[in-house]
Amino acid sequence: MATLRIVSTCGAALLAAAGFMISRAQDPVAGTSPDVVSSSSADGSADQLSVSDPSCTYFGANREKFVGGPQRWAERTKLTADVTGQLAPAAEVMTAFATSTAAMPSAPGGSRTDTLQHGPNNIDKYLFQAMTDAHVAPAPPTTDFEFVRRVTLDLTGRIPTPDAVTSFVNDASFDKRAKLIDSLIASPEWVDKWTIWFGDFFQNNSRNTQIQRYIQGVVAFNDYIRNSLTSGKPYDQMARDLISATGPTSFTQGELNYIAGGVMGGGPVQDVFDLQAANVADTFLGISHLNCLLCHNGRGHLDSLSLWGYYTTRQQAWGMASFMSRTSTIQTGQGVQPWSLTNNRTVDYQLNTTTGNRPARCTMDANGRCVTTTQIVKPAYITDGVSPAAGQDYRTFLGQKITSDFQFARATVNYIWEYFFGMGIVSPSNQFDPMRLDPDHPPTDCPSPSSPCTLQPTNARLLNALAQDFINSGYNLKSLMREIVTSRAYQLSSRYDGTWDPNSQTLFARHLVRRLWSEELADSIAQSSGIPTTYTNVNWNPTTVSWAMKLPEPLNTGGNGTAASQVFLDAFLRGNRDDQERRGEGSISQALDLMNDNFVMQRVNSTAATSLIVKALAMPNDQLVNTLFLNVLSRYPTSGEMSAAIQNLQTQATRTQEARYLYWSLYNKVDFVFNY
Repeated sequence: MATLRIVSTCGAALLAAAGFMISRAQDPVAGTSPDVVSSSSADGSADQLSVSDPSCTYFGANREKFVGGPQRWAERTKLTADVTGQLAPAAEVMTAFATSTAAMPSAPGGSRTDTLQHGPNNIDKYLFQAMTDAHVAPAPPTTDFEFVRRVTLDLTGRIPTPDAVTSFVNDASFDKRAKLIDSLIASPEWVDKWTIWFGDFFQNNSRNTQIQRYIQGVVAFNDYIRNSLTSGKPYDQMARDLISATGPTSFTQGELNYIAGGVMGGGPVQDVFDLQAANVADTFLGISHLNCLLCHNGRGHLDSLSLWGYYTTRQQAWGMASFMSRTSTIQTGQGVQPWSLTNNRTVDYQLNTTTGNRPARCTMDANGRCVTTTQIVKPAYITDGVSPAAGQDYRTFLGQKITSDFQFARATVNYIWEYFFGMGIVSPSNQFDPMRLDPDHPPTDCPSPSSPCTLQPTNARLLNALAQDFINSGYNLKSLMREIVTSRAYQLSSRYDGTWDPNSQTLFARHLVRRLWSEELADSIAQSSGIPTTYTNVNWNPTTVSWAMKLPEPLNTGGNGTAASQVFLDAFLRGNRDDQERRGEGSISQALDLMNDNFVMQRVNSTAATSLIVKALAMPNDQLVNTLFLNVLSRYPTSGEMSAAIQNLQTQATRTQEARYLYWSLYNKVDFVFNY
């Protein structure tokens, strides 16, 4: 297998990524016990609560979601350096293309790579000024080969076809990147990719740790997301739909499944109201600490995490949960049953519980004993205390209040930004501190030395400008994504000349690499090989799909009637949309699957006339090599790669096997596994 000498395989980078996962898992949260965390009752008296308590997700199964800061940035930038250090030099790739038969002659100025958008853009206005102020040089711009692959994967979850690559690189027009972006955003593949993204975001699964939606509920919710994206429904309307939906069956009315996912069994109904309200605050306001506040006052517990949390009480959090108190979220009958949501309850949030998943809900005396168990808490919005008018539907009011809150726009753009840039302007992206967001009124009166007393966003003016742009667009998701990916900042290279300080990542002066999603890897292998896969879901009949990116959830999927492709997909950490998030870390099993799994090997060894390898074998050697590189890696081989490959292919007796070795090795290169 002499061909392997010409390419660096992805194994080292995947193992480096695995180290990233291990080091984060071992990093303790500063100031907390590894075993218990203090919790308080309504008056602030302290209890001891297990870190795995489901009401305190900061310390539970989702703990990794809440860990951020300089150490994580350093680990991500180290991974970026590891990956880019194994890539073919960008100049050599461009030279290889310029000498290929696919290149058009006489490129203006000798290059077709300097097509960045130089028009007004808030992102570039604020970021490049921040880089200048910090004396940090940005990375060079991407080449056309890097850009077409990056943006196609980011927007559609597919690698570009060879024709798309060559036509784009040959295009001499100045605005070709903007035109490419518009075509990708308008494509059906964009809908596929972002239906998956929002399915993850809204945690659309057939079962979670508390309840079952069943596959019928998942498909209905998936269809709601898909139809909303296809029709261009404004995101604020989507949010109101999910927050305020009522109806008899979640199997046909997909939006019911969002609130239904917050049902918590085994305790009083207030546990349900608490979790539903916490989910809404996390999803649409980026404020995960409401979940903590529904257990205890913030003072003494959130001091080092949130200035707003320090000053907020459990009583105020109950006011937010009370918006759910008139809703019945029920599942009736036996077996596979849908959920219904009706606003038929007549009592507001009651403080009358001493059991369940959270500390007792009652008025406490100085000794921590319940003295009143009949208090009613009226609904009141968490940041300003505003309540619905008499007779107004509680959840309808809440949906209107949230989507008119500037924090809704700010949280949304930060979540989307985090996807495209690898880290949020506020990170972790669901730990917004409402008291540390205004650059014109920064926090000054900090209650304790441990309290955070600086602006929270790495660039507060940029975040606020993006949020205002989002509002001005009518909460248009495509407009937001277009603004991000047409920016010069998004189009910076992941390579960096000189010494990189990981702390500079908060300036977004370099693009972070990411490992492809499970679905992206599977679909890219299927697309490039010319051998499609069909997927089905258990009890999901008769629907089948040809792309992993069309699957409604990560669970219960198989390929070609078997579980083989499910094993391949699961190896790349697609999560379960509950207590296992989608992750980008590497592992030994991932490297082994890319080298040995039947999903890869059946395509490498295919004898089907339609397969890429069979078609390539009918070509002259140089064309064979170009074809394999362009289909799999979206680029041409460098002169060194071409020379080594040709040498291995020259012996006619071993040509077929050497071609398959070359093809196999390309699926194991960092160029394929990582989006850079």
